[in-house]
Amino acid sequence: MNIFTTSSPQETAFSVSQLNKQIQQLLEASLPWILVEGEISNLAKPGSGHWYFSLKDDKAQIRCAMFKSKNNAVRFRPKDGDKVRLRARVTFYGPRGDCQLSVESMESAGEGALQQAFERLKNTLQLEGLFDASHKKPLPSKPERVAIITSPVGAAVRDMIIAFRRRFPLTELTILPSLVQGQDAAKNILKQMQRADSSGHFDAIILGRGGGSLEDLWSFNDEALARAVFHAQTPIVSAVGHETDFTITDFVADVRAATPTAAAELLSPDRNQLIRQIEQQEKQLTRRMSRILEQCQQQLDFTTKRIRHPKERIEQQQNQLNQLMHRLQQNIQRKVSEQHIQTSNLAHRLKRNSPARRISQERQALSNIDTRLAHALRNNLTNKQTAFARIIDKLNLVSPLNTLSRGYAIASKDKQVIRSIEEVEKGDALTVRVQDGEILCEVSEGREI
Repeated sequence: MNIFTTSSPQETAFSVSQLNKQIQQLLEASLPWILVEGEISNLAKPGSGHWYFSLKDDKAQIRCAMFKSKNNAVRFRPKDGDKVRLRARVTFYGPRGDCQLSVESMESAGEGALQQAFERLKNTLQLEGLFDASHKKPLPSKPERVAIITSPVGAAVRDMIIAFRRRFPLTELTILPSLVQGQDAAKNILKQMQRADSSGHFDAIILGRGGGSLEDLWSFNDEALARAVFHAQTPIVSAVGHETDFTITDFVADVRAATPTAAAELLSPDRNQLIRQIEQQEKQLTRRMSRILEQCQQQLDFTTKRIRHPKERIEQQQNQLNQLMHRLQQNIQRKVSEQHIQTSNLAHRLKRNSPARRISQERQALSNIDTRLAHALRNNLTNKQTAFARIIDKLNLVSPLNTLSRGYAIASKDKQVIRSIEEVEKGDALTVRVQDGEILCEVSEGREI
């Protein structure tokens, strides 16, 4: 039996190029756009900006190309081993007989499921009120101690430290190192946050890390971490990713910062502004002190005018004493005159009533009256003299002359009493008054006591 056959004279043979063109037409007509998932391998990024790679699973692979105009829209930076979902056209390159995918768009294969999980958790927590503004705690205006929970290496922690040191270096920073990506990152962040919050040592806590894909930031979408942030007693600032990135902790935290650097700026007052405020307050205090000093000086001047010299008081009391003496003499003379008038009247009445007995009685009465009058005059004079002596004693008690009699002296310069060594200078001529005269002196030295 002959197993070899020959072609019929009527059959037409394809050329290789015709065959490849036919395959190209059939493939591109039957599969215009497709969605395909797989793992990236052999990724190449030449200087042209185009991407070339293979998409594979555990049984097969296919070559892919994504041109620069398309890959600029990809939100993450793919690498070998990433699982992706592609929207692509099947193309067939005839000259080489190669089949490949021309990629229109690319997204992480897990991003769709992660986004759905993100939205479900976000809606649940929002309905429970964990995002309500009424639960947000205000940030301290000048925090003294701040805890930063982040990776101890990388740009995020470095940017926050630089921002604090630049704006307000007095803030005490404590870096609590934590994983910020991977399977155990959420538990690690939660543990460090609860540790910082329960210590009561910090005025604020920052949860921070740099940007990345949704999968990279997924540890900050953990439900247990979100609820712990909500119940924390310390104000929490969420600073995760870039300005366009949002995580669940951003919604639950008391304040969401667009970047880690922005979080540091929120919690660090501007040093230059504080200096300007201090300078302004210093000026206000200086003006207030000046006004108070002026008021005190005016009050001192007014009080000084009201203080009277002892000599003036002695002269005033001497005048009062003279007035009292004058009034006393007038009262005595008036009393004597009244008694003389009364005696004269009695004498006239006696003459009108001449009987001897009546005369004798009247004389006796007159004698009694004279005696009483003399007694009254003596008593009155004695009382006035006693009062006068008391006044003299009081005057002696406050009299500078009495002070001089006890060994004191009064120094004066140019007839002005000296009260302080600041009123005299070396070489000044002084007059020192003692009990029985005056001493002329010259100042050789002044010493404070």
